[in-house]
Amino acid sequence: MIKLYTDASTKNNPGPSGVGIVISAENRYEQLAIPLDKVMSNHEAEFEALIKGLDYLIDHQLTVETLMVYTDSKLVASAIKKNYVKKDIFKTYLVAITEKLHHFPLFFVQWIPQSQNKGADQLARQALQKILLKN
Repeated sequence: MIKLYTDASTKNNPGPSGVGIVISAENRYEQLAIPLDKVMSNHEAEFEALIKGLDYLIDHQLTVETLMVYTDSKLVASAIKKNYVKKDIFKTYLVAITEKLHHFPLFFVQWIPQSQNKGADQLARQALQKILLKN
């Protein structure tokens, strides 16, 4: 089983954002801090965090195992579980995520409190700092 933890950090709202990703599998542990190159809301950044994490797994051919996604975004977790978002702005994200999840034989999405997502949170903050220091 692959565990994917994602989080986002946004300054102001909307504003510059960064995402943090932690990937944990039997013989693998990866940490990614990725600055995002456009201004977005905190919710958009949370969707982007999951997209970046899924892209990494797909690009590194880590799709043969069951995937467990952990996010502290209730919006993202609910959207995937229900395959529905109310606002049009999030529909593109949901479609992209759904397409990427088809690469995995089985996947689960679980909302977790921020206190259980500290690794991804710290990485997201680091990614945001990279953007802020450039400007």
